[in-house]
Amino acid sequence: MSNLSKKKILLIICGGISAYKSLELIRLLKKQDVKVKTILTKSAKEFITPLSVASLSQEKVYDDLFNSENEAEMDHISLSRWADIILVAPATANTISKLSAGSTDDLASTVILASDKDIFLTPAMNVRMWEHPSTKQNLNKLKSYGYKIIGPEIGDMACGEFGEGKMTEPKDIFDIIEAYFSKLKKNQRLKALVTAGPTNEYIDPVRFITNKSSGKQGYALAKSLAKRGFQTTLISGPTNLQIDNNIDLIKVETADEMFKATQENLPADVAIFSAAVADFKIKEKKYEKIKKQDRLHLELEKNIDILNYVSKHNSLRPKLVIGFAAETSDLHKNAQKKLIEKSCDWIIANDVSDKSVGFDSNFNEVSIFYKDKKIKNEKLTMKKKYEISEEIIDRIIEQLN
Repeated sequence: MSNLSKKKILLIICGGISAYKSLELIRLLKKQDVKVKTILTKSAKEFITPLSVASLSQEKVYDDLFNSENEAEMDHISLSRWADIILVAPATANTISKLSAGSTDDLASTVILASDKDIFLTPAMNVRMWEHPSTKQNLNKLKSYGYKIIGPEIGDMACGEFGEGKMTEPKDIFDIIEAYFSKLKKNQRLKALVTAGPTNEYIDPVRFITNKSSGKQGYALAKSLAKRGFQTTLISGPTNLQIDNNIDLIKVETADEMFKATQENLPADVAIFSAAVADFKIKEKKYEKIKKQDRLHLELEKNIDILNYVSKHNSLRPKLVIGFAAETSDLHKNAQKKLIEKSCDWIIANDVSDKSVGFDSNFNEVSIFYKDKKIKNEKLTMKKKYEISEEIIDRIIEQLN
């Protein structure tokens, strides 16, 4: 059975001379038993007809945001949720500009902005338009949002010019989409465990010791893993973050609770310990509120080191164990020391003394330290935490395969 069989693809066709290629793309997809729904922009109907699209897709064509019949049958939110992926082919310079600005003035742009699925754009435009700085800037912004770009190619254009900007051929687009679903199918056999956020270690019923971790990087890693097809469990300390429904979320408070939840959810193929687990807990927690006093002496004891425990227990140990190190100085020295002491496979370290990245920021900059690679470490320069997580998951998939 094809990796595309029974998949649901929402194809958005924009107005450009390359729109006619979308008909061949629909034919190729239908041949593999793909369910294809289509949206035609207003300008796309100047190049191809809804009837030709409907004949090939064997589905109704959507083309007007404020069409009451469309909204009654399937509103723009439902349409975005229905699809496994959204494919925009061709994606014109105008569409790319609108999406980068977050504009929603028609059904196509509204569905895309409302989507929680991977979105593929296949640009098609004149070479000068493609090379314009504004187009490059818009595309870079969309890439940072997680959009996937297919092409364009170099070749002869309808306007008579030659250069980069030609829409990728339907068969090549088809092959890329097929490869995408093939990787997802392969990854569905893999189980991932992620820990995220801080822990709270109680002094009494109303006071506790904690840290500044927001959990944002760990949540982004869990989302990236789930999007790639992994069976993903996220064990989270206290945060206000939301997670996708396809991720098994286990909420905990203390380091002991996080350790217990980790044990219960192993074995796994990969475990990423991004949580900022408190090193110490109160030796004797008070079960009534401590009254105000001039001095208070607290006796602390070590929490169990979850990363160290999992790395060194062969019966539980995942194929790939990854730890995180938040450092304020000597990042390379401390990360390499932790890599050896914890017996993990990778350490991902970041400098949390830099206020623009790390704790509670939407951005991060990390260095990955490897135990068994020729290249012992590499740096991922400052990006949004979503982008950092995507780069990390790329490397995880490469290692597991």
